[in-house]
Amino acid sequence: WFWVLALLSLYRPVLGVDLPWLHNLTRAKPRQRVPTVLSRQEIARLLRNVRGTEGTVIRLLYGTGMRIMEALRLRIMDVDFDRHEITVRNGKGAKDRHVPLPKSLRDDLQSIKEERRRWHERDVACGMAGVWLPDAIERKYPRAPLEFCWQYLFASPSYSTDPRSGQIRRHHLHEDRIARAIKAALRAARIDKRATAHTLRHSFATHLLNRGGRGVTSPLDEVSA
Repeated sequence: WFWVLALLSLYRPVLGVDLPWLHNLTRAKPRQRVPTVLSRQEIARLLRNVRGTEGTVIRLLYGTGMRIMEALRLRIMDVDFDRHEITVRNGKGAKDRHVPLPKSLRDDLQSIKEERRRWHERDVACGMAGVWLPDAIERKYPRAPLEFCWQYLFASPSYSTDPRSGQIRRHHLHEDRIARAIKAALRAARIDKRATAHTLRHSFATHLLNRGGRGVTSPLDEVSA
């Protein structure tokens, strides 16, 4: 396409020559690929082969239809156990939204929250507490990065240097850890499909649509029953 534009710019204004056949050229449409979707049986087999915090994240992706980075960037305050909902902040289009909290994940998320509280107390004690905050919140509320409610729910077990500030603190889990866990679970479950974290989002939407949006709150609760 670049060379077609170059020819047009050369022949028309420079040489004064018009090439009629160039007017009939159209840009080729990009190929649209059908997304991979796992069946309910495949999802059940996959989830039987996930463990630990990574396993909880994977269940959350299927149970809510969240994008991988939306899940990993969840803060403690974003999970409301009383209202049974999760707040997804700054999603696609910089919009916030609410998604239902799957019943089958409540206990796991509560356990992770309590573990994070212990980690945070140790971080504060050794002077390593703190978290990146968006939209100049840190300038407006200087103590906010030290508050537990702002900490990442799915935090890394180790510290790392924040390239924006140079501070050494605890960041959220890296998406590569989730990708490796999904790949290992697919292999263990003998699922011969190329699936990723986004596949869980497509599977969530497909299963919800096939069910007509009725029944249990989340397809995960149905699979886990």
